[in-house]
Amino acid sequence: MADADDVRRVALALPHTVEIPSDGFDFRVADKGFVWSYPERVPGKPRVIRLDIAVLFVGDEAEKQALLLGEPEIFFTTPGYHGLPLVLLRLAAVDLDRLTELVTDAWRMRVPDSLVSDREGEPLGDRAAAGK
Repeated sequence: MADADDVRRVALALPHTVEIPSDGFDFRVADKGFVWSYPERVPGKPRVIRLDIAVLFVGDEAEKQALLLGEPEIFFTTPGYHGLPLVLLRLAAVDLDRLTELVTDAWRMRVPDSLVSDREGEPLGDRAAAGK
């Protein structure tokens, strides 16, 4: 069972990640969001930041539909997210390993090639420092 603190730990462990100040959590790489807390909107009421639900970048509509159809107990969407490459993730429905996989995949889809090496996820700066 994951929570907002787990999202924060996983996201900040990824190179070049920046946390944007917010009422919840909001993580970006190269100014591109990859995971943030769900700003629930109910008509006629103020927006509520949900720390138990993450908005996760998934890349494209095909991946979004695969997740929504394959694991509806974990992923869902709302009308405000139709047509966007984003799913809503119930944090309590995943363990830390699955959360790490999902957040890392979202980060990989958003990080520019110029910030990573040909070795998966290794920042160029770390590779250069190692003399490779």
